[in-house]
Order: sequence, then structure tokens, then C-alpha cells
Amino acid sequence: MFKRMFLMLIVAGLIFGGIFGYKAIGNHFMNQYFDTMPMPAATITATTVSSAQWQPFVSAVGSFAAVNSTELTTEASGIITSIQFDNASRVEKGQLLLTLNDAVDQADLTRLSAAQKLAGLELDRLQALLRDKGVSELDVRRRESEAAQANAAVASQQARIAQKTILAPFNGMTGIRQVSIGQLVSPGDIVVSLQSLDPIYLNFALPEQELAKLTTGQQLTVSVDAWANQSFTGDITAIAPAVRESSRSLQVQATFANPEHKLRPGMFARIQMNTGNSREVTLVPQTAIQFNPYGNSVFVIRDDNGKLSAQQRFVTTGQSRGDYIAIADGLTAGDKVATSGLLKLRNGIEVIINNNDDVAPMADAEPTPANQ
Repeated sequence: MFKRMFLMLIVAGLIFGGIFGYKAIGNHFMNQYFDTMPMPAATITATTVSSAQWQPFVSAVGSFAAVNSTELTTEASGIITSIQFDNASRVEKGQLLLTLNDAVDQADLTRLSAAQKLAGLELDRLQALLRDKGVSELDVRRRESEAAQANAAVASQQARIAQKTILAPFNGMTGIRQVSIGQLVSPGDIVVSLQSLDPIYLNFALPEQELAKLTTGQQLTVSVDAWANQSFTGDITAIAPAVRESSRSLQVQATFANPEHKLRPGMFARIQMNTGNSREVTLVPQTAIQFNPYGNSVFVIRDDNGKLSAQQRFVTTGQSRGDYIAIADGLTAGDKVATSGLLKLRNGIEVIINNNDDVAPMADAEPTPANQ
């Protein structure tokens, strides 16, 4: 019995050993086959590295702001008796915009003016008597004080009446009024906004490393969404003396002539400012670049007696414009680089170039959306 069990164990071991051995040998030859199997050629698109003259520029975004801007408010309380402006209308400095009911104040002014006149007459009479020694100098001085107080009371009342009117503090355009005739307003209530539109400021920020490229009087060009087919030109008029520590950015202000009032406070603007002279740069489409944390690279296409292969090469990239990017180091004009299919490539792999317009990626220095 024991002998029979022993023989069965031996037979089972031989069977299982043969199975595992066969599988191990099969895996070995299969791996060897895949390791030595030639890789099929990868189909890609490619382009020739070119060069062009590029004008260096700094780009940024900013917002327009009025040179003068305020929310006109009332200084006194009262009932609005007249509104002398239209919504969104141009007004001149000193123009009357609104009046409050001042009937009681005018009556008080009449009373105070009468007291002022009487005080002046009394002072004149005592001054005449003083010349004839008919009154003491102290009485004259007392009358002078009373006359001065009467004058001050009249001036104070006139100022109080002036608070019942609102005048435009500068040339500009009104907004939408917030009050109506007959409405009771209190001190500080907003009546209407007033914005000066010509000229107009543009405020924006640039990284601190751009400081050396900035000077007052420097010209810049902007575009706004409201006027898509038009650009506007202005000049830098102020550069902040300090850099913001939180963002390491520099505040810059430009001034634009705006006679047609096309530019409005709060508008978003895209800014382009030329810096320095134009220079020749090496260009490739951005689709040719593999952007990696350890360095950007391209696949250069080599031609060995008609056999095309790809070789990875690290490059130093520069400024981009549209679909193109400048190469500061690593490529020269005339090199051929892959522009699509990069994920299929590795060093030495054979490639087939298919530059059919249907599959080749677009490359334009100034691309525009299809709906424009």
C-alpha cells in the first residue's frame, strides 16, 4: 500500500513538472520572440524647422478706468424739485444737475440778510460817533463783532443753500439716475454716477522682470471684445514705484485718447507692447514639442539612405505666437521634426511621413476661429 502511494506521488510529480517545464520553455521563447521582433514603422506627420523675423513684445491684460470717476451724492436732506440732466448724457464742469427744495432756507437767508444790513448800519453810526468822541471804542468794537457775526451767519446760510444743489465737478458722462423728482433724499444718498471718458486710463500688471523694458511714453496697442476688428494705441504714463510682494508684479498705467467714447471704464483689454528690435528666431509648430517637467523635447527625423527614423532631442523653448513656438537652442533651420504621433515614437524607431492635409495639424502664427 505504501509502495503504491509512493509511485503515484512520483508519477504526479513527473506530470506536473513536465507541464510547468513546458510552460516555462514556451514563455522563454515567446519573450525572446517579442524582444527580437522588429517594431513596425510609425506613421507620423512632420515639418521642416523654419526661421522668421519676430518683433519682441510683452503681452498682458488690463482694465480701463476713468481719469475722474465719482458717485454724486447729496450733502443735505430735502425734496428733489428738479433734475437737470438726462441718463447717460454728457455734462460740463459746473453744470447744474439737481436741486432740492430750499424755500425755508431762502426765508432764513432773507432774515439773516436783514440782520446783516442792520448790523452794518449800526456799525457805521457808531464809527461816526467815535470820531466825534460821542461813544466809547469798546462799544464800536462790540458792534464790529456783531456785524462780523451777522456776515458769517449769512455766509453760512448761503453755503447751506448751495448744498441743496448738485453741480457737475468735472466734464463727463452721467450714468443712470437713482432718484426721481419729489423724492425725499438724505445726506449721502447716491444720485448718479459721473465718469470722465476722454482721456481714459488703462491699468495692468507685468512681472517684475519686465521692468527694464518699460519707460514712460512707451507706446502700446490694445484690443477689446466690443470692437473686435479695431485696435487702440496709447502711451505709458505711470509706472508704480514698488513691486507687489505677494505677486512680484508691477502696476503700470497707460493713457488713451478716447474722443468717440468707444473705450469705457471697466472694459477688459488685451495688451501688446513691442520691446526692442526685431530678431531672427527658429520656429516649430507647438504640436512638435513634448512638454515635460524634466525638459522639453522634439523628435528629429533622420534619413539614413532613404530609411527614416526618429531621434529624441531636448530643446530650449522661447516665446510662442499662435501655433508656433520659438526654439532658443537645440534645433537649426532645415531640421525635420515630427508634428503628430509623438506618443508612438522612441529613439531609433522607423517612421513613415504622411503629410496629408486631412491629418496634418494646423500651424499659423495668427490663428483665428472658424466663425470669424
